[in-house]
Amino acid sequence: MDRQVTHATFTLERSYPVPPARVFAAWADPAAKASWFTPGPGSGHELDFRVDGREVATGGPDGGPLMTFETFYRDIVPEQRIVYTSTLSAGADLMTVSLTTVEFTPAEDGGTRLILTEQGAYLDGQEQPAWREQGTADQLDALAAVLKEEHQ
Repeated sequence: MDRQVTHATFTLERSYPVPPARVFAAWADPAAKASWFTPGPGSGHELDFRVDGREVATGGPDGGPLMTFETFYRDIVPEQRIVYTSTLSAGADLMTVSLTTVEFTPAEDGGTRLILTEQGAYLDGQEQPAWREQGTADQLDALAAVLKEEHQ
């Protein structure tokens, strides 16, 4: 196997029509987070949302390897900021190591501006930065759908 590391950073911004407390809660509550974060039926999700707490999401394509996304929370400022480190593995193969910061800012309209910045080390060509950015964008869009449904 060709051993290589690709470093990449991306930032995603979203606006949600609910206050920061509500958006933050969608990250902090295990049932709420599972509703928009996990890949779907057959996936697993555990969340211990506190500094030094751990989150594990498992799943994968039919017939493909089991993917494990493991996170450790490093900094939590309620309704303002979450900082975490994560790994993505396929079976026993480590694919990505990342540092993510999620910022929640009140918007003038009473909603929330969310800024997510992820810095990653993508190992041995097993995952591409563009794939991670798209997957994260899809999750933030799923969060928007959950929040919109609750807001109506």
